Amino acid sequence: MYGLKTMTSDFSVSEAVSRMAAQIEREGWHIFVRIDHAKEARNKGLAMRPTELILFENPAIGTLLMQDRQISAIDLPMKILAWEDEAGKVNITYNDPEWLKERHGVTDNEAIKKIAQVVAGVCRAGSQKQ
Repeated sequence: MYGLKTMTSDFSVSEAVSRMAAQIEREGWHIFVRIDHAKEARNKGLAMRPTELILFENPAIGTLLMQDRQISAIDLPMKILAWEDEAGKVNITYNDPEWLKERHGVTDNEAIKKIAQVVAGVCRAGSQKQ
């Protein structure tokens, strides 16, 4: 899908998100929320494969994007989705920071570069056994 990047994970959805959350904290970024969509579905009597979303940001960097192009706030904070497909494979999907740059016409290349570095590190933490 356009603007999205996906990689596989060696972990369960829950473990992948926990590892990503730990990496976000190591980076000094703020976790806004961790949403367990499957749990919420179960609470309503519905079945859903494991699916968790984590929203996070460093306001010092995200604010730069919003100062550059205020409408970029619609895609902030950053988010990463960990999900199990029908074959039982765990995937990690996120918005490509370069797509955000293009979508909103952001000109602050340094902020985009920093976001891309952090997101890549967070996804690696959730996808690969170290």
